[in-house]
Amino acid sequence: MSSPPPDHRGDPSVEDAVDALEDGDRAIRAGSARAALRHTVFRRVFIGAFLSNIGSWMQNVVLGALAYSLTKSPSFVGLLGLAQLGPLLLFSMVGGLLADVFDRRRLLVTVSILQGMLSLVLAVVCRSPDPALAALVGIVFLIGMGQAVFGPTYGALLPALVGKEDLAGAISLNSAQMNGSRVIGPIIGAVVGSRVGAPWVFTINAASYLLVIWAILSVRLPDPVVDRSGPQGFSRLWSGVQVARQDRIVSQCLVIIFTYSLLSLTFITQLPTLADLNLGIDPKSDQYGFLYACFGVGALLGALSIGTVLAGRRLDRIVRISLFAFAGFLAIFSALRSPTLAYPAVLLVGLAYFAMITSLSTVFQQQLDESSRGRVMALWIMGFGGTVPIGGLIAGRVIESTSVTTTMLVGAAVSVALGFYADLRPDP
Repeated sequence: MSSPPPDHRGDPSVEDAVDALEDGDRAIRAGSARAALRHTVFRRVFIGAFLSNIGSWMQNVVLGALAYSLTKSPSFVGLLGLAQLGPLLLFSMVGGLLADVFDRRRLLVTVSILQGMLSLVLAVVCRSPDPALAALVGIVFLIGMGQAVFGPTYGALLPALVGKEDLAGAISLNSAQMNGSRVIGPIIGAVVGSRVGAPWVFTINAASYLLVIWAILSVRLPDPVVDRSGPQGFSRLWSGVQVARQDRIVSQCLVIIFTYSLLSLTFITQLPTLADLNLGIDPKSDQYGFLYACFGVGALLGALSIGTVLAGRRLDRIVRISLFAFAGFLAIFSALRSPTLAYPAVLLVGLAYFAMITSLSTVFQQQLDESSRGRVMALWIMGFGGTVPIGGLIAGRVIESTSVTTTMLVGAAVSVALGFYADLRPDP
């Protein structure tokens, strides 16, 4: 199913970057993070996305803390997480279809504008000391719908920005910017939220969308490769599933990401609950922001490792080892009752988590054909983000009847099982 690298002729900025890579510095390894950064178009979009994601993570961490503070209910925390990420499960296939047939730059800009406007509405609603919970859930759901379009579109664009030879480095850097923002955003969000309130955090996030809009408008992006020979219209939605089923590695990657996200990543949506019940940390405190940031530091290191110290290593082995490591670190973290020990533990959880995700995503993308990339990437987005809130919602009920530690240990056991299941070696 793999296809030759996209033709970047006619795009001067990309040609310059490729020339620099080929002629200027032979020591840079193809597929590394440094090689990906030599592509001017990718670098500019990468920076804009990073700055915008800082605002998004400011909003995410404050939303979770706000939900728990308003209700003291793990179930409502899970419900808000479902509203935030559930649309990825419901609408990502539509987003992938749009990414395969429409101008991706216009699509990304339109969605970013809508996302910014909804964040401003969220800020207005939360100015009340007792905001309507239904309104809160509804607005967050609409923001999630926008992300269901943005995610597959942005993911489908990466190979076209750098070429297949540097895809591993681009995915590593993209994961790194997501997790770098996960470090910086919660720290800023916790400080701003505790000092001046959640509405200001949501307003800052709205303004941050201007950065990614600027980055996308300032570059030329390639047109999507549209396959006119197959099903058209909404019948194309299901064709992404059919394409995925035809490739063993793609299918296995999807099984892993769906199962892992549903059952092993419940600690993400329930982190405010775990912090309060196990560690005695107030979810609205700077201490909680630091805990979240430690997780982000680990995730950042895990993502960067794939395009740096682990560049050129067998990704199928990294996936398996990372699944086992994640299970061990999560079990340790769930058993701790000391905040001091919890900080390094959650950092290691994040490191193993995103080393696995980044390597698995690279294996997945390298198998895809350009004409169906958006639709198949939508399945990845559904698994990566869409199932997490469902797992968090289920976990909220389980926590209320058992304990948060029990729920996390189940997630660790599932990760061990997936480690034995994962066999992503190319067919001979």
